[in-house]
Order: sequence, then structure tokens, then C-alpha cells
Amino acid sequence: MAGLARHVDPDAIIQALHDNPDAARKQHIHTHGSVTQSTPYSSRYATQTELSKFRIPQDGAPADAVHAMLKDELDLDGKPNLNLASFVGTYMEREADALMMENISKNMSDADEYPAMMDMHARCVSIIAHLWGVQKGEKAIGTATTGSSEAIHLGGLAMKRRWQEKRQAAGKDASKPNIIMGANAQVALEKFARYFEVESRILPVSKKSNYRLDPELVKENIDENTIGIFVILGSTYTGHYEPVEEISKILDEYEEKTGVDIPIHVDAASGGFIAPFTHAKVGGPKWNFELPRVKSINTSGHKFGLVYAGVGWIIWRDESMLPKHLVFELHYLGGTEESYTLNFSRPGAQIICQYFNLIHLGFNGFRSIMENCMTNARLLSKALEASGWYVCVSDIHRQKGEHEFKGVEHPVFSKDNETSADYNAGLPVVAFCFSDTFKKDYPALKQQSVSTLLRAKQYIIPNYPLPPNEDATEILRVVVRESMSLDLLDRLVSDIFAVTQTMMECDPVDLQAFAPGNASVEKNHSSPGKNVENKHKAKRPMKHGIHRSVC
Repeated sequence: MAGLARHVDPDAIIQALHDNPDAARKQHIHTHGSVTQSTPYSSRYATQTELSKFRIPQDGAPADAVHAMLKDELDLDGKPNLNLASFVGTYMEREADALMMENISKNMSDADEYPAMMDMHARCVSIIAHLWGVQKGEKAIGTATTGSSEAIHLGGLAMKRRWQEKRQAAGKDASKPNIIMGANAQVALEKFARYFEVESRILPVSKKSNYRLDPELVKENIDENTIGIFVILGSTYTGHYEPVEEISKILDEYEEKTGVDIPIHVDAASGGFIAPFTHAKVGGPKWNFELPRVKSINTSGHKFGLVYAGVGWIIWRDESMLPKHLVFELHYLGGTEESYTLNFSRPGAQIICQYFNLIHLGFNGFRSIMENCMTNARLLSKALEASGWYVCVSDIHRQKGEHEFKGVEHPVFSKDNETSADYNAGLPVVAFCFSDTFKKDYPALKQQSVSTLLRAKQYIIPNYPLPPNEDATEILRVVVRESMSLDLLDRLVSDIFAVTQTMMECDPVDLQAFAPGNASVEKNHSSPGKNVENKHKAKRPMKHGIHRSVC
């Protein structure tokens, strides 16, 4: 997620560095000289002059020199395949890569110019609608978006407008809409409420509710001004699916008593491409358009839809669920089209690659990939708990119906020819923390140090608090994506155990050497955010709602 960026005054920075020569040397400030160029590294940009950072240069620079300099700077980034913090895919097959590059310049807003691409878009909407249980007699409608955040905003806005129209038609006040979500919600859900002036009723989660939206609290917080419920199919914290059908029944009972009809929007950013394919589904209950109260569903094609970043999807169960005055008829470049998006120009190549994946893999191909992800996530979970050092907050590795860790001495559940259906349903996410025994034996060791030491081995595994109300517990989290092979998983387990052993044998002060370095000039001037050490200085404490984007 891109953060806010502030303007940087280069003159002030340069003057400060010139006034402090030692600091200038640290920032590699050179202002004189040039050499004849024969390779990118013999140009003056290699030794004497930095590439301009904050102001466009008067004269340009050779393309190969700029390419080499930028490539070298980008080498400081983490390796995408070892970014185990992210749900976003980092791998596509060679043929999909080729389609991406062949169509990289196509714009989704130019429908009349790229009719074949738009046909593929329409096919994707239809395929995904059928995966989500579209009902006979209903005319599902949907669109590609730049991701699930935009899709959530569109779904929420449609709920708000339907609620307003219904209230106005009945002559009732429509000025105080509210929407309900759990404190485990991704930040895009709260953004919708804040940007579109809807009261967000963020309900606390607990261990009892499996760190997800608590149906009992939903009962206590709905009223005639509730425009809808955001129900999450796959919490970004622990991977748990929220109980869509149970909440739907609560809303059915409420409507019978009061006549108030409250819809559900399912945020299936990750689960929308997992639940339809795994043997586990969502553990038994319904979650999609088979439930009449579910009016819209979103997902991210760039997560478990296996496409690079830049594509999401939202589907409404019937075109009547999309208020007509929200749909624009555009007259553009010689043609007309109907549009309901927050963006206009947006990439089209990802839509083509989404269609490629759906047709190339088919149902069985997707099932194989998702079951493999679940299998690897279970292996990692069981290995961590077998060490006695860690316990998992996620529970996809536990026999269906069991949610508590029973101790190292308890037999680990497994069976021949097992599938995800033998276990609790959820995302292939492993959320884990130090066991009580480990914390008792090594009270001085900080869990954050595990993340720091693994970063030195190039793994990106975040350590962060659970949602408000449970934020005394910090978890490490691994997202097991398609590109997590069994060999990489084996190495990951070995490295987690190795750094844990190192911590047990080292003076805690020694670990400071592995901590991230000072922030860059750009970071210091562009973002008001706080790092881990200074998070207590944040303007908005965790207890005041959704506190972190962890997708």
C-alpha cells in the first residue's frame, strides 16, 4: 500500500549537508567532475555525481547508466519470493509473463479500442460469478478493479446508496448510516467508512471468537441505520474465515422482528480464490451467493488469483443490487460503455493474465495449487509446534473442530490421503508466537528479534500485535503462496530454528547489530509513519480501531 509522501526541499538538505561535511560524506554528495563514458560504471554517475533525487536535472543522463544505477539501488530491496509477509503473488508462468509484457500498454478505459480484452474481462466476471454460486434467474454483474481496496469501496458505496434510497422512499432520516466490521478488518474497510462518511462500528475480536468478527456482538450493534456488514473470508491476521452463514441467520432473525433488511458484503480478498477450490470449502456452512443475504463479494486476482499486483474483482449477485445512478454511461473515443469504478485509466494486462490462469489451470489446476498451499502451511505449523518453542494462533493444521494446542506430547493429527477437508478451514497462513514455556525459560528474549534475524537471511516475516483487545499478544506470520516449494519450506523451518537457537545462546544486546539501519533521507521527509521502536508515538493508538494494514 502506497503511503502519503511529502514534498522534499533539496536545497535545504544539500545546504545542511554542506554545513556538515561528515554528514555529506555519509550521503555521498559529489558535485564536480565528469569522465568519458564507455560503460555505465565509467560514467560520472558511478563515482562523482549522484543521480538527481528530488528535482528534475537540467541535462539528462545515458539510458544505460541510469538503468545500471537504478538497478543497483533496487538490489537493496527484499526478494519477492522470500517476502513471506505478503498475500500478493510474486510468480506467474512464463507464458503469462509473455502475455503481460505483450499487453502492458493496454488501458482498460479504452474499451472501444481493445474489444478482445474487454471480452476477456466479461468472461472473467462470468467465470468468477459461477465460482461464487450465482443463482438461476439472477443476472450477476461485476467489474475488474485495481485491487480489493477499490472493490470494497464500490461494494460499500452500493450498500450505502441502496440504504439511502430505501430510507428516503419511506420518508425516514438517511443521515446517520453505519457499517459493522471486526477489528481484524484490513484497513481498506475502515477507509471506505471514513471516505464515504459512514460510521464504522468496529467490533472487538477475541480468542473466544477465533480473532474474527463475533456474531454475538453483531446482534448487539445492528440497527435500522446499519447499511450492511463487512464479513471477511480470510482474516489477514490469522487466516480464519468469518462465519458468513451464522451472521446471515442473525440478520434473518432481526428482519423477522423489525422488518429491517441488512445485507452482507463478503470481503474475500484472499479466500475468494481459495474456498471454491479447496476440499475444505469454508468448513461446511455456506458463504457465497447461495445465501440470499450476500449481495456482493470481492476478491484480489493478484493474491490467490495468481496474477501480479494490479487486479481485483467485485461481483453483485444481480444487477438490481447496483443502484443505477452510480453507473456512468461514458462516451469516449468513439464508443460508449457503462462504468462503475473509482479509477478511469488502469492496466489491462492483468485481466488478460487472469483469464489465462482460469483457462490454463481450470478447476482442477486451481484445486491442486490451493491444496498444495494448505499442505505446506500445515507442515510448517506442525513443525513449529513440535519444537516446543512456538505455538500457532492459526489452526488450519488442527483436526476439524479442534482449535487449541494440546501440547508437544499430544499426538499430531494426520491420516493417509488427507486433504484440507480433514482440518479446520482457512487461508494458508501460519500465525505463531513464543510458547508459554519458552517465554518462561527465556523472559529476556523478544519475539521481534526472530523477525530481525530472519531478515538478515533475506526472509521477510513480520512480527506485529493481534487486533485491539488482543494486542498484548504479538504474532509472527507467514503467508504460504504458490511459490513456496517443499524445499524452500524445509529451509525456512531450519532457519527459524537456527535463529531461535542463536537467540537462546546469545546476549540479547548482541542482536541489536542485526536491527535495520537508519531511515533514508527520502523516508524521513516523505512519510510521517513510525517504525517499530517508535510505534507508541503514533497519533492514533491501536485501541482506536483498525491499526495496521497487514495484507
